[in-house]
Amino acid sequence: MHGPFDSRHPLVGLVDEISRLNGRLKSTFADSRRAVGLSESEMMVLNAVVEAERAPTVPQIGRSLGHPRQLIQRAANALIAGDLIEAVANPDHKRAPLLRATVRGTALKREADAKADSLAAALSAHLDLDAARRTTRDLRDLRRQLEARLREGDT
Repeated sequence: MHGPFDSRHPLVGLVDEISRLNGRLKSTFADSRRAVGLSESEMMVLNAVVEAERAPTVPQIGRSLGHPRQLIQRAANALIAGDLIEAVANPDHKRAPLLRATVRGTALKREADAKADSLAAALSAHLDLDAARRTTRDLRDLRRQLEARLREGDT
């Protein structure tokens, strides 16, 4: 990086670049979300539920995505009302149910994914996809390291 802010901490520069990229990607792929009739927050929660390794709770999704629990709860309520996800009893917590995708929710997510994949394919002719794969892996590893550190309380 060469610019007026080269002296800042690498993580601060990473946050800035990710924020900028996030905004660009959200606007680029918004049509795939709108095509299935979901708001940005609803799609975000549906993604989190469908792609989760284990059924998450609203607070877990909020923490993972850096959004207030209330925003996630409103989106989850809309998805539950639309029969896209369901809330099931959580044996570890009485007041925070686990969220699971319904068959309909998974199908809708896959439909949105297909639309996004089509757009991505059109864009990819001009992008280095190997670099994108490496960056994805690196960002996932960095996120997991950060999450482990935060769980330890070493902030």
